[in-house]
This record gives sequence, C-alpha cells and structure tokens, in this order.
Amino acid sequence: MPTPIYLDHAATTPLAPEVLAAMHPYLENEFANPSTLYQSGLACRKAIDSARQTVAECLGATAEQIVFTGSGTEANNLAILGVTRAITQTPGHIITSQIEHPAVLEPCRALEQQGWQVTYLPVNGEGFVSPDDLTAAIRPDTVLVSIMYGNNEVGALQPIAALGRICREHGAAFHTDAVQVAGKLPIDLSILPVDYLTVSSHKVYGPKGLGAFFIRENATKPTPLIYGGGQEHGLRSGTENVAAIVGFAQGLELCCQEMDPERQRLLPLQEKFITSLTQCAQDLGIPLTLNGPQNMTDRVPGNINVSFDGMTGEAMVVKLDLYGISVSSGSACHSAVIEPSHVLKAMGQSDEVALGTVRFSMGRRTTWEDLDRVVQVLPKILKTPALKR
Repeated sequence: MPTPIYLDHAATTPLAPEVLAAMHPYLENEFANPSTLYQSGLACRKAIDSARQTVAECLGATAEQIVFTGSGTEANNLAILGVTRAITQTPGHIITSQIEHPAVLEPCRALEQQGWQVTYLPVNGEGFVSPDDLTAAIRPDTVLVSIMYGNNEVGALQPIAALGRICREHGAAFHTDAVQVAGKLPIDLSILPVDYLTVSSHKVYGPKGLGAFFIRENATKPTPLIYGGGQEHGLRSGTENVAAIVGFAQGLELCCQEMDPERQRLLPLQEKFITSLTQCAQDLGIPLTLNGPQNMTDRVPGNINVSFDGMTGEAMVVKLDLYGISVSSGSACHSAVIEPSHVLKAMGQSDEVALGTVRFSMGRRTTWEDLDRVVQVLPKILKTPALKR
C-alpha cells in the first residue's frame, strides 16, 4: 500500500519529533508532583513555569495571563460559563456567531436554558461576521461576545481587531477561539483588543488533552469550572500534566518559529490544489464549490473546503481512506454525524452542496506530491455509484 497521506491537520496534528523529545524526561524520570517541595517536584514546577513563559511569548502575552486547561473545549467553556457567572448572577445577554465550534455553541445553549439571551450573528457567503452586525446587536446588558478567530471548517479569518474594538467601545468583554489560528498566523495580545483567548496543544504538533486560556490582567477573572487544589491561579484545579504542558510549549514555539516560511510554502500549494480539484471535477461533469473565502489570504493557511455537488462527503472520506488518504467531511467533532454542516448552512449553502463537502487541511509534512496523488485518485472514487445521492 502507498505511503499514507494525512490531510486532516485541522482536526489534529501529528506529534512533532522535537515535542516528543522535550516531553520524554517528564514521562520517565521527572515524574514528581509539581506541587511538592522536594527537589524533583520543584524541577517539574520550573518546567511548567518555563513552558508558561514560552506560550505567553508566542502569543504576545505575559506568563501571568496564561492558564493551562485540559483542552481547547474546556478553555472555551471557562470563557463562556466562567466569565458570565463571574460578571453577574442575573441572566443577561451574550453574542456569538452562527458558525462557532460546538465548544462555544453548546455552552451558549446551556446558558439559554438558564434564562440568558443569546444573539447568534449571521455570516455572509464566505463565512465572515460583519462588524456592523455586531454593533447593531450589542445592548447595555451584553456581558460577553465570543467570535472565533479562524473557522475550523472553511477557514474564514474574522476581523478580530475590529470586533474587539467595538466590544471595548460598548464595555462588553470579548473572547475569541483561536485554536485554528495559533501557530499559523501572528497573534500579538499586547495590541489585539481581546480579553480572553483559547488555544489548543494538539493543533500545533503537541499532545492531546491540553489547552491554554489567556486572560487579560484587567478582565474579570472567570469563576472556576473545576474546584480542588487551586492549581493554575485557582482557575483549574488538578495536578498538572507536566509532560503535556512542556510538549505544548515546544510545539507552539516550533510553529511560531516556522510560521512565515510555512505560510509562504502553503499558499501556492493551496491555490494549485484548488485549480487541480476544479479541473478534475469539470472533467467529470461534477459541479464543484469552494466554500469559504475565495482569497487564500483570508483563510487559515492550509485549509481547503470544497463541495462536490450530488456526492456524499462521508462516503468520499471512506473511499479516500481506502487509498491511504485521510481527510474530513467537516468538523472532526461531528464527522460521524451525517447531517448538513451548520457552518455551510449559515453561509447560505443548500443541503445538497453541504452534504457533498470534503475538507483538506495541510500541515508541515504536506507536499505537492501528496496533493497530486489525491487529484489522481479522485476520478476513480467519484465515479463510484455509492458516492452519489
């Protein structure tokens, strides 16, 4: 069987060799609890402190502003549930968008069940939130606004700086889920008008099971979701996963060091691949839709989301897997559920188009030879009757 091709980096990234090497001592010999006072425990505490500083520097923040969590999902919940509970005990109003990750949408729905009012901002055909819509939606009782930086399905990069300025003008706290952007595009929280920001380890070639949450120094401190020993500034109790924290910092630092050349490498690959996919579909007489921003600089580097009209995206994923090619039919968290993407539906796409969607997301190891093999294989699988609806 040919060498496997992995094109689902938006779902998760492989553990980088440098990350594994950095983690190894804390998986074997340096295993002490970092809350202890003896030498080996203090060494683990020092490793956490160093990792926190590294993550902070990569994001243009200070170490005191970074809280490690068990995942990006947990960090998003801390933002939505923890911040609103800390600001007021009386249900108020929050704003998000229709295309957020479930890690934001579900906490918002939970608040609705508790009497909160939630405004879900629409997006245009390319997946962008309008700053004017945010301005129109903000009310005197708006406690929090949460808009993702880069969409996990179609890669749309939101005008975060403009949205953040609007929130500051109206006195509303602003959170952004930057899981898909961290390590791919510059984030400078010393100037970006964001109060809370979420990132995730396994999106930057680090281990799964670890996220980080940025809290600006003058922002309201969230009410904890987990109580216990008071770790992570009292916001996330539980003995720290030292190896994962060290690995996360190593992975994020690696991505930030390679960011500019990697972005320049991926851009022409994206454009060439889209051209080849379009030609392939045209040769087969199958309408192809490029979902999300048409300008590659307006989307997360390496993200390509296309719909083959009349085809079934899930079936295409399975067929490509038989050729050793790993892709997604949309959000990884919902890839097993055969229903139209809520993101594509919010962008105005029909069920027919949405159900025929495949997302290709590239990473550090992706080459044109990988992408060209996809183009060579696609005609074989697109002719399969089982793929058609």
